Amino acid sequence: MAQAQTIEISRLIDGRRLDRFNARIVVICWLIMFFEGYDLATLAVAGPSLMKLWGIKSMASMGYAFSAVLFATIFGTPLFGWIGDRYGRKNALILACVGIGVFSLVTMFVNSLEQMIIVRLFTGLAIGGIGANTLALNAEFAPRRVRATLMIVMFTGITLGAAIPGAIAPHLIPVYGWQALFFIGGVTPLIMAAISALFLPESIKFLTLRGRSVTRIEAIVRHLDGTVVLNSETRFAVADEKPAKNLSPVLLFRDGLGALTALLWIINLFSVLSLYFISFWLPTVMASTSFKTDAPYFQTLFQTGGTVGGLAVARPVDKIGLLPVFIMFLVAIPFSCAIGYTTVSETLAMVTVTISGFFVLGLQFALNAAGALIYPTTLRATGSAWSGTLGRLGSVAGPTVAGILLSTGMSIQTFYLTLAVPLGLGAIASFFFARLYYQRFQGHAFERQQVKPATAMGD
Repeated sequence: MAQAQTIEISRLIDGRRLDRFNARIVVICWLIMFFEGYDLATLAVAGPSLMKLWGIKSMASMGYAFSAVLFATIFGTPLFGWIGDRYGRKNALILACVGIGVFSLVTMFVNSLEQMIIVRLFTGLAIGGIGANTLALNAEFAPRRVRATLMIVMFTGITLGAAIPGAIAPHLIPVYGWQALFFIGGVTPLIMAAISALFLPESIKFLTLRGRSVTRIEAIVRHLDGTVVLNSETRFAVADEKPAKNLSPVLLFRDGLGALTALLWIINLFSVLSLYFISFWLPTVMASTSFKTDAPYFQTLFQTGGTVGGLAVARPVDKIGLLPVFIMFLVAIPFSCAIGYTTVSETLAMVTVTISGFFVLGLQFALNAAGALIYPTTLRATGSAWSGTLGRLGSVAGPTVAGILLSTGMSIQTFYLTLAVPLGLGAIASFFFARLYYQRFQGHAFERQQVKPATAMGD
């Protein structure tokens, strides 16, 4: 008779070194995020060309087009979060990549602002499926000691991807037209859907907690530990979590998570509002100054600075919790508000924009990891999705409010000074969030809490 044994998944993952298996997951998810960032930024970079081509005079009207993709993610994010928690993170990511690719290709054929808004709404539904599921998948394979670091490294893909359209647009648009940007943005997600289907594993914690395919669990366990001996009596357990009977967002406010959830939603709202207020309008605003030729590069500098900021904040979040978010909010205020006062010198403006990106985007990296840190496996995609949804509200409001303010004839200096309001409110909320996080988890993630094991048995 085969000897019974129980393999505890969290202990197995937390006790192992990072290897090629982890690298494969991070690299594939990084590439998915990279092309999501690219697709988010394409319209902002193509905006000046489209305004000229279609005779658009109203900044506010263009702001609605910028916001369309972000508005749709408000619905796409919780929808795909539910899909990820119900049918698997891998399946949700494949579906989202296909959606982004198809609708980005369709964008090439629109010929009016109204058509652009409609197509970008559908693109945004699919884009909403990426963040929460990549975060959940990486969190569930990452050892606790480096969990935030791996998630933040993975998330740098979105900022580097968003930096690319601004860098290549001056070379592509004059030769191939604005459609070339969307052709690249359509083909690459379809390639990533195929790569994900072939090489991306499903979350082993998800499979165990949902009682799914023991054969798949055994295959992943062998990847994680080649020395393990499995038999028909082997049981798999996630001892630090319990299965959820349903995936209602009400669960995000139970078991002591209510205040953390509420504060995380508020912080995401103000953080993302500030982020898109700046980034979506940078090429257009800078094109109105003496920097017309180099205007697209400002977005590239902002996104590149944010990538460096995200990498810089990764290890501090793993070591001391989420206090770095509060600090970065505070420092972001003076540098972001100063952008309008640096247009007397292109070099000074570029430096200021890069530093603003470092802090504004850097703190967003830490917030993206926060949802995966405070929620259990059964709610991880749903929790990250709902906090992301509040952020998406900010992403819609940011470009729209910015467009309205610019339409009033407001000076560039006053325009950027208004950022003190959302950044200041975000700093206050993040201070209380960091304190509650430390009190709840003592600087660690959800797995510090021990509850009844969830198991799956071999057959």
